[in-house]
Amino acid sequence: MSVSRIVSAAHSSLRSTSLLAAVALTATLAAPASADDYDAAIKDIQSTMGGVPGFVKQFPKAGLPGAWAEIKAIELSDKTALPPKVKSLISLAVAAQIPCNYCIWSDTENAKRAGATDEEIQEAVAMAALTRHWSTIFNGMQVDFAQFKKDMGGE
Repeated sequence: MSVSRIVSAAHSSLRSTSLLAAVALTATLAAPASADDYDAAIKDIQSTMGGVPGFVKQFPKAGLPGAWAEIKAIELSDKTALPPKVKSLISLAVAAQIPCNYCIWSDTENAKRAGATDEEIQEAVAMAALTRHWSTIFNGMQVDFAQFKKDMGGE
């Protein structure tokens, strides 16, 4: 993935609430950051994105450095097990189920930038709907899990 594509993906990703969710989780799990850590994270966001979105500045300073590191290491990196297009499609499918308009918009843009076709985007969302549909049936009908696994070729 080119640097310009990463920057473009970062810019769009930072508009999504998936960042806020990651930031919230990281803030809960990580030790508070120092002022230097916060300043370094802001500087890196500025460098990576060409600016710092307003919502980033609204987030608690103690959680931002860890959250930014997580976003860069997983969502924005092209050196992970999943390619950027697949990560964007997964995120879009989840966002459609939450639902989160911010994430849906951002993840759709990211998926397109990563090369996803309209058909791939539609299929990712349809898979999310299909999974939700059958999950509702299995859970609501209280289908026996052990029998389900046996019926589906498992244990």
